[in-house]
Amino acid sequence: MSDVTRAEAFVAADAVEYQDSGVVSRTVIKNAAGSVTFFAFDEGEELSEHSAPYDALVHVLDGEVDIIIDSVASRLSAGEMIIMPADVPHAVQAVSRFKMCLTMVRG
Repeated sequence: MSDVTRAEAFVAADAVEYQDSGVVSRTVIKNAAGSVTFFAFDEGEELSEHSAPYDALVHVLDGEVDIIIDSVASRLSAGEMIIMPADVPHAVQAVSRFKMCLTMVRG
């Protein structure tokens, strides 16, 4: 895992490491305006369906994932992004090991 220091460049995919049979998260920014959190999912891991009161942007950094939004699945791979709208049910299912950056915008 690389250090994430303000005003210094870093490699996004290195901000969080994989863990066997687990999901790892690392929040690097969190304030009243929103948050930026990096996640690493092992293959087969998932976040069950839930909703959030704010829009969120998922940017896949490594691997492949199914993002299900309002019962519609989208398969994303490294470099792709998707917006999860506020108050709409969504889930995350790792097709392979994958990493993502989740940016939540409050307001």
